[in-house]
Amino acid sequence: MATVPLHIMLGFLLLLHATPPCSSASGDTLAAGQVLTVGDKLVSANGRFALGFFQFQPPSNTTVSKSMSNNTTSLSSDWYLGIWFNKIPVCTTVWVANREDPIIDPKPNLTQLKISSDGNLVIIHQGGVLWSALAVNKNRTRTSNMNATSVVLTNSGNLALTSSSGQPLWESFDYPTDVVLPGAKFGWNKVTGLNRRGISRKSIVDPGLGSYSIELETNGNGIVLQRRKPSVVYRVYAPETSEILKLLPRIQKILELDTRTKGSIIPHYVNTKEEEYYMYTSPNESSFSFLSVDISGQIKLNIWSQANQSWQVVFADPVDVCTPAATCGPFTVCDANAQPPCDCMENFSKKSPQHWAFGDRTHGCIRNTPLYCTSGKNTTTSTDMFHPIAKVTLPYNSQSVNLATTRSKCEESCLSSCTCTAYSYSNSNCSVWHGKLLAISLSDGLEISSEDILYLRLAAKDLPSLGKVKRKPNVGVVTAASISSFGLLMLMLLLIVWRKKLGWCGSPLYANQGPSGLIAFRYTDLAHATKNFSEHLGTGGFGSVYKGSLSDLTTIAVKRLDGARQGEKQFRAEVSSIGLIQHVNLVKLIGFCCQGDNRLLVYEHMFNGSLDGHLFKSNAVLNWDIRYQIVLGIARGLSYLHQSCRECIIHCDIKPENILLDASFFPKIADFGMAAFVGRNFSRVLTTFRGTVGYLAPEWLSGVAITPKVDVYSFGMVLFEIISGRRNLPEACTGSGDRVDYFPVQVISKLCGGDMQSLVDPQLHGDFDLKQAERVCKVALWCIQDDESDRPTMGEVVRVLEGLQEIDMLPMPKLLAAITGRPNGTSV
Repeated sequence: MATVPLHIMLGFLLLLHATPPCSSASGDTLAAGQVLTVGDKLVSANGRFALGFFQFQPPSNTTVSKSMSNNTTSLSSDWYLGIWFNKIPVCTTVWVANREDPIIDPKPNLTQLKISSDGNLVIIHQGGVLWSALAVNKNRTRTSNMNATSVVLTNSGNLALTSSSGQPLWESFDYPTDVVLPGAKFGWNKVTGLNRRGISRKSIVDPGLGSYSIELETNGNGIVLQRRKPSVVYRVYAPETSEILKLLPRIQKILELDTRTKGSIIPHYVNTKEEEYYMYTSPNESSFSFLSVDISGQIKLNIWSQANQSWQVVFADPVDVCTPAATCGPFTVCDANAQPPCDCMENFSKKSPQHWAFGDRTHGCIRNTPLYCTSGKNTTTSTDMFHPIAKVTLPYNSQSVNLATTRSKCEESCLSSCTCTAYSYSNSNCSVWHGKLLAISLSDGLEISSEDILYLRLAAKDLPSLGKVKRKPNVGVVTAASISSFGLLMLMLLLIVWRKKLGWCGSPLYANQGPSGLIAFRYTDLAHATKNFSEHLGTGGFGSVYKGSLSDLTTIAVKRLDGARQGEKQFRAEVSSIGLIQHVNLVKLIGFCCQGDNRLLVYEHMFNGSLDGHLFKSNAVLNWDIRYQIVLGIARGLSYLHQSCRECIIHCDIKPENILLDASFFPKIADFGMAAFVGRNFSRVLTTFRGTVGYLAPEWLSGVAITPKVDVYSFGMVLFEIISGRRNLPEACTGSGDRVDYFPVQVISKLCGGDMQSLVDPQLHGDFDLKQAERVCKVALWCIQDDESDRPTMGEVVRVLEGLQEIDMLPMPKLLAAITGRPNGTSV
């Protein structure tokens, strides 16, 4: 056995002698006279939470991390006092005391948590007070009797300092870090002025004050999400008494629709003379959850999945990770459709890759090559150049240059200053930026849309193709390149001839992948899968649909397109549109076949067929909840097509026949044979007439530029049919021969009169949500406005249907005004 050196032994004995005789804490309580040292911990009575000194550990590749009490292998040398989930194998802290004052090299007898002689809860490190509850709670009532106080870790995860009478003197729930637990109040005390503010952490291994904060404003303006430095508000949730964007209904709707949270997480809002706050409770004692403001600036509701042994995010807002201000740091670009979303700008590199790896992107990126102007080589003549970044949100803190009336003058203005890093010129307005560029996002995200172009300043050597000096071409290289190009061209011609002889336009192999992972099937494979096309499911405008089954027992629907010209057009449209995108409310295209003259499309099979069959033909009646689920699903699918794809996709033929329903009656938009890609400025005019009579927007007949608003109009007409359960025919008759007015006309008349009962499908026998039905009617009328600029976007429609936005009274469409004989200015 190794001997201990004498001087170490003597030092250890001196430390023991200098330390006052205190007992260690145990259970869930630290009493006066006791201490909590490194290696000790308090555990709540129910065992759910633990308090102690710990180090943050970076996440490992395994889902099960080491216990919080075993931190010897942590990469971080900083120690903290905090609370964590005691029964969760993944280390998850919910509160940190000294988040800005880490403990370096703690010693068991020199680093302690205890109740001081004046009744304050303190961390003592090397003889000094490192942290105290009194410092963060200036209004706390002091007590001079040390024996009259204790600190308890409650079953809810709250650390409470109490007097002998049980009066709370201080509690951790009043001073949250970046996490709110069930039972904790998020809001302010109107009497004391205490405001419980959440601030994100710096990174996954640093709990220090991060870039984003969330608080309930004391002036009654609601909840504010903002970036702290620079101070930029990027999300405001209005007070619950208002009728516009607010947080509680959004969370409630998501919790109701998610089976993981329905009934197990209940949100609350309280507003009295004494206090105003939000809170959520969890009746299910076996579940674990927490609400946080993430490192990236999103609010996230997390629940623990026992099956996956990981945390699952069931709610995130903003949905678009690029919406929080400057989430990626300086000189970066955020792309919500990429994973990870943040990347450096052209010819920039990550300033601190280690910080990026831990989620801290505040350092951003730095130039690979210094600007010529700022390198000291020349301060009067710059050879720096500009790289355009199209369709991005412009950075913060721009400066306008009024004298620059052209783009070239705007560029010259930026070049004239060595600190200018970028410029933008749009609508005769010149904007320049000096120093760091923050908050640049691509415009095809979930919430972000922009047509602006940012011209990024780079050193000329980083853009050699734009340089003025051109090298003399090498004759030998040019000759070799010419011969290679000619050989490649001949090879391509031979392949084309060979393809035509075999009659293939796709791969001859069943398992080969076509564009975007689609399977290129052989015709014989699909004939076998459909039993020689024997089970007919229905007939569409361009062909018939058959049921089939693949070798792995996947049930499929095969559309066999008819007509050489029209079938080819629809085939190409479907593969180029739905084949390139994926969304829960869009039918999935599995593959295709284009062997010889055969054009076939292979889809996932939808168990309940199309919506029209259930609305107009089936004896089984869709209940109201299912109808509302269908309405919301169609809206979300169209919103994705219009606003979240790289190229805006207009479906052009929204109708019940093109809405398919799965086994749970979950809707999926299908039949993209008429779909069109358009630029984000919607300048393209569709010259070929598309769509179905009864669902066509007026602009199809006027020859104006077609925008996504044609789908909005069709969606509105479909809503009328979902509400009424019958077709929108100009005239209809009841079984007794009585004439029935055009349903949209009935909606206008009865909505104004408050008679919703007679508008909803009588087969429901009055069993429907009155408020939801009225909302759907108003949305439908909003969608069918004559002028497309008066119609909403599908994103607005989704927010209204989710109850997050209200609709004002709408002007009556001119066509319906003519039918009803009412003035055009009448509101509905």
